Amino acid sequence: MSEAQRPYGTDELYARVEAAVTGTAYRLRRTEPGFDLVADVPQVNRHTTQVHTYRVALRPREMTFVMTDIVVTEQHGPGPARGRTVTTGRSRYRTWTRSADGSERHSFASADGHRLIRGVAGELGWQELKPAGQKVARAFGLFGGVIALGTLIALAVVFWP
Repeated sequence: MSEAQRPYGTDELYARVEAAVTGTAYRLRRTEPGFDLVADVPQVNRHTTQVHTYRVALRPREMTFVMTDIVVTEQHGPGPARGRTVTTGRSRYRTWTRSADGSERHSFASADGHRLIRGVAGELGWQELKPAGQKVARAFGLFGGVIALGTLIALAVVFWP
């Protein structure tokens, strides 16, 4: 089935995400495989800036997408102290800040962007595929849990009174 024959193609998904982020702090930009949803994260101190990008790679034939978080943190310290960190994968965090006089409060939750993209895509029949890194991390976590459980059982058997 071609893109034109599908009830909801990539253009419709992009248009709906664009409509959903209108009037918000999110910025949307097209990429070759899909789109990026970008948000400036409010920070606690004035020497740190953070940008959270939700990179969405679309597979129109399968009506699936892969969402990857890219978090760029830059520190601009006084003098020569500078640093830049780029984290790729699935990031879940929440931040809160207040203005210097305490009158304004800003917050950011990475889960909000995930929900926005999944919600719009789900309405149109798109399904999310997990990134390979997330699958590998889950497998290692499961393996580590099995090893820990086996160790606890072995210790209980050996040292049981």
